Amino acid sequence: MPDQVGVREPLLTDDADAAPERAFEQLGAVADAVLYEGYLLYPYRRSSPKNRVRWQFGVLLPRDWVERFGPVAPGISGSADSWYQQTECLLRAPKDDAVVRLRVRHLQMQHKQVEDADGSPVESLRTADGATHLSFDEAIPRETELTVPLAELLDGGRTVDVGAPGGDEYEPLPGSAGRIVRRHRELRAATTVSAEPLTPGLFRLRVRTENTGEPADAGACRNEALRDALIATHTVLGGEGVEFVSLIDPPEALAERARGCRNAFTFPVLGGAPPESTDGEGETGPAMLSAPIILSDHPQVAPESPGDLHDAAEIDEILTLRTMLLTDAEKAEARATDPRAARILDRVDSMPREVFERLHGAIRSLTPAASSGSRTSGRSTGTRASTGADRPDTSAPEPPAEARSAAPQAHRETLTPEPGAAIRAAATAPHQELSVPEPPAAAHSAGPEVQHQPPAPHSATTASAAAPAAHREPPTPGPTATPQRPAWWQEGGDEGLSPVTDTVLVGDARIGAGSPVLLRPRTRGADAQDMFLDGRSATVAGVFHDVDGSVRIAVTVDDDPAAELHGWYGRFHYFRPDEVAPLATTGTPAAPGRAHDRLRRRPQR
Repeated sequence: MPDQVGVREPLLTDDADAAPERAFEQLGAVADAVLYEGYLLYPYRRSSPKNRVRWQFGVLLPRDWVERFGPVAPGISGSADSWYQQTECLLRAPKDDAVVRLRVRHLQMQHKQVEDADGSPVESLRTADGATHLSFDEAIPRETELTVPLAELLDGGRTVDVGAPGGDEYEPLPGSAGRIVRRHRELRAATTVSAEPLTPGLFRLRVRTENTGEPADAGACRNEALRDALIATHTVLGGEGVEFVSLIDPPEALAERARGCRNAFTFPVLGGAPPESTDGEGETGPAMLSAPIILSDHPQVAPESPGDLHDAAEIDEILTLRTMLLTDAEKAEARATDPRAARILDRVDSMPREVFERLHGAIRSLTPAASSGSRTSGRSTGTRASTGADRPDTSAPEPPAEARSAAPQAHRETLTPEPGAAIRAAATAPHQELSVPEPPAAAHSAGPEVQHQPPAPHSATTASAAAPAAHREPPTPGPTATPQRPAWWQEGGDEGLSPVTDTVLVGDARIGAGSPVLLRPRTRGADAQDMFLDGRSATVAGVFHDVDGSVRIAVTVDDDPAAELHGWYGRFHYFRPDEVAPLATTGTPAAPGRAHDRLRRRPQR
């Protein structure tokens, strides 16, 4: 079993099969990001409290330890400890000679113990060369690969050992000052792969990985139990003559079959580059990543990212700047904490100016969000008011040679920042000229019917900071269209807009701040977090206008214990008008007031 990740031997050599193979291998960088998610967090020092509680995703412990207080409740992601992980997905295979390929990957914890010249364990030891060595917990990457004909999976499946051996390693320190002892226990685990036919050419594939070992101590604390655990466990799926169906955005004919897949402590998404267009027919692809964290289909590594920072979706520029600000003493402790932390510091200290400048901002696309060619036009954004692409443009330039050689396994999978933020950052980056064309007037006038009305009088202490134009008389709207107004970047672009008094027509009812609604997020193209809110009741906090002319309804969820707190400091969920259903079908929203106006609860200056 290989100890290292990232080194691959090509499985296929025929050009006709190159595309599925490339899709499978291209998932390697994202899979590495999953593997090292939370491995070690900034400031990368052993003394940092957050680095004393590590490895929170995809942890498979012995069953006796996990269930010592009762059975575990399965969820769709691996943020809770378990003893097993199960992936179910739909597989199309029109030919009988189809082959399924998978990699099961995880970390194995090992303890690094520093011993002095007398062989006594110590927490810290400084050698004559000036280096400091600290006792700490590290991890070894492990993976097991399996290639098996689909016909065999239909006939009982196959089980393979995915554990890892135990052992001790010794490293002498300079000047006979002592030694480093690395110990790891044997891990016992197995993965069973099977398939069942659903319709001709369509199958349900099941991959189940279990920790089959016995705990050294069923009553041990979690940090000790991790020595018997598979950490950051995930599976990469591919094959020959097979096609995987998206469980997030399946073809309409397969939607019911997709809902029947049962995933426990993992979340499967399509890999590879996104298609140029799905024509509303859902998505399929040649590879899939089943990860213990929630991702979107087609996750990719941002081309600007020069290397691992141990946080998936991290903001490289911010973490790099913070790392630069560490004192010499803090850097010395980080280097002594873990070899991976030392490599991060080396990369930051030697980063060329042009690589750092690339981190300052990126423009994925200048396509207007409301254009017919945009794949993400009108997409629900969950907790963001702004809309935009969730995926990077696959034509983005390659990073310079310095970045590629410094980090062949660049870390951050692109849960890409909203385009507005990317454009604003890029506008100030050196060597970039940004010219944003003015969108057509239709982008500011089309959309659902919105009614503007002056806000009710309030005292100075309750005046809404969210309605800067409340004191001005708004323009009188036409009977069926939003009045024309300047583009959002021009003076007066927000003239007459008031989130706490504006209303929008949903069906036959007009809703605004205070309106009760039922949340019905779209299943296709919706933010992953929105799926958890389907069918929940909520209260509208305001009606907001996006820069592309679309409308978003800000809500707080009624049964959220922190709903009032979220309303107080303005953290809302945002939905399109067609993603909510009015619970009060007649009348108009109540006049604004403190009883329901969640935008006015924050203290005013």
